[in-house]
Amino acid sequence: MELGLKGRTALITGASQGIGYAIASGLAKEGVNVALLARNREKLEAAAAKLTDEHGIAVECVSADISCAESVQSAVETLRATATFKSLNIIVHNAGVPATSPESQLHWDDPAWREVIEVKALGGLRLVRAVLTMIPTDGSGRVINVTGATGAAVLKPGLLHGAANAALIQATGYLAAELAAQSINVNAIIPGLVGTENRRKWLQGIAQTVAKPAEDVLTGLSKELGIVTGRWAEMSEIADLVTFLASDRASYINGAKIPIDGGLTLNMRGR
Repeated sequence: MELGLKGRTALITGASQGIGYAIASGLAKEGVNVALLARNREKLEAAAAKLTDEHGIAVECVSADISCAESVQSAVETLRATATFKSLNIIVHNAGVPATSPESQLHWDDPAWREVIEVKALGGLRLVRAVLTMIPTDGSGRVINVTGATGAAVLKPGLLHGAANAALIQATGYLAAELAAQSINVNAIIPGLVGTENRRKWLQGIAQTVAKPAEDVLTGLSKELGIVTGRWAEMSEIADLVTFLASDRASYINGAKIPIDGGLTLNMRGR
């Protein structure tokens, strides 16, 4: 299937590793030039070198803190000054704060709340605000927010991240309505459990503790959580969905909130 993405440009937050890097790689495979935004410069440069070697596309690194408006604006001005990234067709907000599991969901203090909301919810909004004049109005403009299943269903202990994800999911619809006049599509994807490197280490730790194969532990956890497919998502599957939404083939998809969770929230949707 021809996606019509070759030669376009994308900015991805949280792109130095994990899901963000997988998304950057998926877009790069289609010939998209990618700008990677994250806080850790060393990891960014390693990711950029790998993408350039594997796909031969233009890659730009911008080290920034998505929770700080001034930092985001500075990063955007850096991109605006380049020949390749002065125009951005695709904006992917993936950055987030790693989840923690306190004994009680009520134990999170105000700084913890502020950090998660600043990065995930407000981060997505300030990013759009900063790059809006750089997005073409020719129908190729895409904003894609990577949220999480805790924002669509009550999944303990997801109070903190769920609130931030829910805010971004709802904001996606409003942005879609607001930017439709400029021919910019805005959508959110809602992943469930994804097999990131950190999550695989977590699974291996459980498997060692209970003296069972990791696959058996995963099957049991999937059943307990209600993931009807019996497994978690591969990062490449998240990247594939983002790549499709970024393409010409998805030109009529706007304001959508798309679960990609193996059926995790199947019986909770619409509540």
